[in-house]
Amino acid sequence: MNRFALSVSRGIARVTGSALGPYQTAVVRIGFSATWLLFLLREYPHRQELYGPDGPWSWGLAQQLIANNGAFTALIWSDSRVWFELVYALAVLSGVLLLLGWHTRALSVLFMAGVLSLQNRSVFMGDGGDNVLHLMCIYLVFTRCAQVWSLDARRARRTRGARARGEWVVDRTGPALWGVLGAVLVTVTSAGWLFDGDLFVPLLLWAVWLASAVWWVVGHRARTAEPRILLDVVANVVHNGALLVIMAEACLIYATAGWYKIQGSRWQDGTAVYYPLHLDSFSPWPALADLLSSSGTMVMLVTYGTVIVQVAFPFTLFNRRVKNVLLAAMIMEHAVIAVVLGLPFFSLAMIAADAVFLPTSFLRRLGDRATRGRVRTAA
Repeated sequence: MNRFALSVSRGIARVTGSALGPYQTAVVRIGFSATWLLFLLREYPHRQELYGPDGPWSWGLAQQLIANNGAFTALIWSDSRVWFELVYALAVLSGVLLLLGWHTRALSVLFMAGVLSLQNRSVFMGDGGDNVLHLMCIYLVFTRCAQVWSLDARRARRTRGARARGEWVVDRTGPALWGVLGAVLVTVTSAGWLFDGDLFVPLLLWAVWLASAVWWVVGHRARTAEPRILLDVVANVVHNGALLVIMAEACLIYATAGWYKIQGSRWQDGTAVYYPLHLDSFSPWPALADLLSSSGTMVMLVTYGTVIVQVAFPFTLFNRRVKNVLLAAMIMEHAVIAVVLGLPFFSLAMIAADAVFLPTSFLRRLGDRATRGRVRTAA
């Protein structure tokens, strides 16, 4: 009984005492923001047809759909072309700043608003990776994903160093950003736009804004350390819970995909991979597709291997070596899909989701090599 109680107490201390997986959540942040940013930049010439006034899914049709499903999108507030361009530009900007980790708490909320606004405006634009991004942009809001590899982490180190030298550090950007976003929230709420549909996203926006105010007041006005410690504990619990949800979501995606594949006759007879290789919509490199599908044995091995890896992966999480092997296989599979089937953003989204399972030691070595490379380049 004492061992059990000791294990439980250690588990509680670990969950509440620190935000777990700092490198993994940083990679997830970088991966999804880069995926979204690259997609927006690539589709910039076609933005009006995809999500704007010139698209086949008109603003009127979007209004009817939003009235039924209550999904959040700022693009339904106005059919103005200027408003669309502003929302698109803010989506690009939030992707850049979240990628860099600049005031990540506020930018993760703006990133989520940009993703939801564009995706919910035209629900038929996507390749599967958009669904993953749709979910992950919400989960990122709850994580402390800028502990490493971010401008926030660099600013925190510099602030600690300055305070250790007895210098007074004042953050003016954070309160100014908070004030601007608060004014926007008050404006759209007063206009009756924010709470028209489902309440989850509007309440989340207000909750994060109010929590940021409480965090700043406690950090700058509390006379004792206890209130800040309490807020740290709450933030750690929320972060760790969100990290668990991200991991569970990735496992659910693979398990569901694998078990559905098992039920398909083409997956059972080992020929399923052959058919998408010969679809015009998924053949950017016909010669390469023909080469890969020329061997029946290869097609069969890839077909069965895909099913086995997807079904088995969730069951290997407690065996580090087997998990890492299957993880490498899945990342390689998505890289091949990106090239052979012409689905780069779907593959990038899935690789970003897979990154939550990467070993910390590997990510640290990767970060160290990137730092040394940057130093050499600068020299």
